[in-house]
Amino acid sequence: MKKIEHIGIAVKDLRKSNRLYAKLLGVEHYKIECVKSEGVNTSFFKVDGNKIELLEATSPDSPIAKFIEKRGEGVHHIAFAVDDIGAEIERLKTEGFELIHHKAKPGADGKLIAFLHPKSSGGVLIELCQDMDNKE
Repeated sequence: MKKIEHIGIAVKDLRKSNRLYAKLLGVEHYKIECVKSEGVNTSFFKVDGNKIELLEATSPDSPIAKFIEKRGEGVHHIAFAVDDIGAEIERLKTEGFELIHHKAKPGADGKLIAFLHPKSSGGVLIELCQDMDNKE
């Protein structure tokens, strides 16, 4: 893993949260995107090379809606940038980590993504991210 790619924050209302984070961070979001496969609308902020992703559920049965129902709004995941997501998935499987996705899939912000189950990573949901222009 190379670096923290972004921190994902689950929110109930993306518009309201965009205003809050714009005030907090002193910058406007640079992108809003719908990821239908994950049932989520996302918004990204960048501050000095660091990224924050806000996640709003698009349906009551989406993973984000379930997360908010159980835990409330707040930090949802930490994403790490990787050069070769397929190799990293295999390495983590070998190391005994439980994966939610055993194969990378398209995500937001031009990334291929896969998640580790928080049961195997100390209670923290971990996302692996690879730039799509760096496909295997």
